[in-house]
Amino acid sequence: MGNINKRGSKDLVVDSDQSQQDSPTITVDNQLCDAIIKEDCSTIKALLRSHPVNQPLTILTSYRLLFEQQTCTVIPIHLAAEYCKPRSLLCLLEHGADPEVRDTQGHTTLHLMLLHWPIVSSTWTKPGNRIQRLMADIQNNAVSCLHILFQHGAQVNAQVGNSNKYSPLHLAITYGTHPILSLLAQNGAQVNAVNESSMTPLHMAADILNENMIKTLIACGANVNCVIPHNGNTALKLAVCTASSKAGQLLSAGVGCIRLLLIHGAHVNAQDHEGQTALHEACCGGREAIINLLLEFEANVNILTKNGESAIYMYLQRSSNIRDLMVLTRLLYCSYPLRLTNRQGVLPAGIMLPEFQLLKETLVRLARKPLPLEDICKKNIRNIYGKKYKYYVRQLLPGKLWNSIYNCYDLADVLKGDL
Repeated sequence: MGNINKRGSKDLVVDSDQSQQDSPTITVDNQLCDAIIKEDCSTIKALLRSHPVNQPLTILTSYRLLFEQQTCTVIPIHLAAEYCKPRSLLCLLEHGADPEVRDTQGHTTLHLMLLHWPIVSSTWTKPGNRIQRLMADIQNNAVSCLHILFQHGAQVNAQVGNSNKYSPLHLAITYGTHPILSLLAQNGAQVNAVNESSMTPLHMAADILNENMIKTLIACGANVNCVIPHNGNTALKLAVCTASSKAGQLLSAGVGCIRLLLIHGAHVNAQDHEGQTALHEACCGGREAIINLLLEFEANVNILTKNGESAIYMYLQRSSNIRDLMVLTRLLYCSYPLRLTNRQGVLPAGIMLPEFQLLKETLVRLARKPLPLEDICKKNIRNIYGKKYKYYVRQLLPGKLWNSIYNCYDLADVLKGDL
């Protein structure tokens, strides 16, 4: 459900009795603040005759937890944007307010709009009770404020003046909802803009597994294969990493995001600077749904990292993975030559445990045993056609031959006795 008190903002309270005791400047500033919040445009116009429109207001604030009044400064146009007051915002702009004026943290008016964007539950099909109607009205006002800013020349690619260097699209990923992304893109936002960490908005959306945002960004022209220069990660690799984490597995999250990226051309075998692919990451996490999905899109099991680690090596690193016999068997059937060690000749940590001694011996024997030409051909067919096209191959081959290529239960039976 939406949050009535916008994130990061303080409740502004104008105390008429106290204000009379303050200096004339603070009194005028508080009156202008009050007029902006109430969208009293006639009072705003009158007060702007004595108060420069881009000059910060010094106003009284009430901190609910401290029960004491303090003063703070805020620029009038920022106040109207943060509190989603479209009539006040338009009035200020028509009287010379600069949408690009920045606060002390380097935020423009557009940045602050996105930082304080009101969130409404996506499960509301129709506003029902009073709170829901109130939140829907606030969000509609926020959209109106965005359009007003765009019409008055707000820079949709201006970066925040701090260490993050976020563009409005980056802020929308962090604080907003997916409809804002298309609004920004339609008004000229660069969908492949990078922040200080060289991440595009799509990288950020993939990292948090937000399928709606990924879909919107791709529709707006985001490059699904853009690489982060300092580590070589793509959006696919980031999505697989998050989906394969403990939290991703517990929530069963990310499969839709990963499939969406793959359908729109993400390179399934792209390697980062360490030589790892998305399949290496998935095998390290051991999540069957992600591994199967990558194999469906022809992920290559035999690619090695710079340290000589194959996908199956990564899978065997964790003892919790090894007990999933079907995944292990599927990886083995796609692996040739079977590489169980890295470049230093070290075996995966998982199979070094005493409980997996027999399995380790079986795998070492399989790795050392040269395959007959028939088995090599079968592996090549599986690697070329993968799981995605195996039923197409079934239409071309005799049933017995197809079963001999794709039936993996014989190897599963060999390993079952070792677990």
